[in-house]
Amino acid sequence: MGKAIAITDLEHSATELRHLAAKAKDGQVVRRLLALALLLEGKSRTEAAAQCGMQRQTLRDWVHRYNAEGVPGLTSRTPPGATPLLTDQQMAELKALVVAGPDPEKDGIVRWRCADLRVQIDQRYSVAVHERTVGKLLRKLDLTRLQPRPYHPKKDAAAQEAFKKTSVLG
Repeated sequence: MGKAIAITDLEHSATELRHLAAKAKDGQVVRRLLALALLLEGKSRTEAAAQCGMQRQTLRDWVHRYNAEGVPGLTSRTPPGATPLLTDQQMAELKALVVAGPDPEKDGIVRWRCADLRVQIDQRYSVAVHERTVGKLLRKLDLTRLQPRPYHPKKDAAAQEAFKKTSVLG
C-alpha cells in the first residue's frame, strides 16, 4: 500500500475545520471538512473515509485539493457545459431577423415559425438545430411564441374603418 498523503495546509486545526463544517450550508463540503478534521486528529485514511461515507481514494483526492486550494477547494465544481451553438453576434442577428419579420415576397411566408427559422439558421450560419432548439434560442432572446396576427400587405385600412362604421354589430 502507498504512503498516506499528509495534510500540508495547516492553516486550520481540526477544531477550526469542525467549526467551518458547522457553518457550511453544502452537505458535501461538511463531509469533506469533517473527514479532514479526523485526519488531523490522527485517524487513518480508511477510518476517516468510512466515518464520512466515502472511499479512501476519494478522501485522498480531497486532501490534494485542500492542500492546493484550502477550504474553498472543497466545494463541488460544475462543468461549464456545452459551447453555445450560435455566437452572441449571431444571436443578435437572429433576434433582428425575428423582430423584423419575414418578407412575404422573398421568404414566401407571412410569419416566422420555428421550422422556418431553423432553415434560416442552417442557411446563414451552417448550424443544424432541431425545431425545439430554435424555441429555446427564442426564449433566450426574450421573444415569446405569442405573435400578433400577420399583417397582410394588401390590407386596406380605410375599407376596414368604413365597414366598422356601417356594420350593424359596431
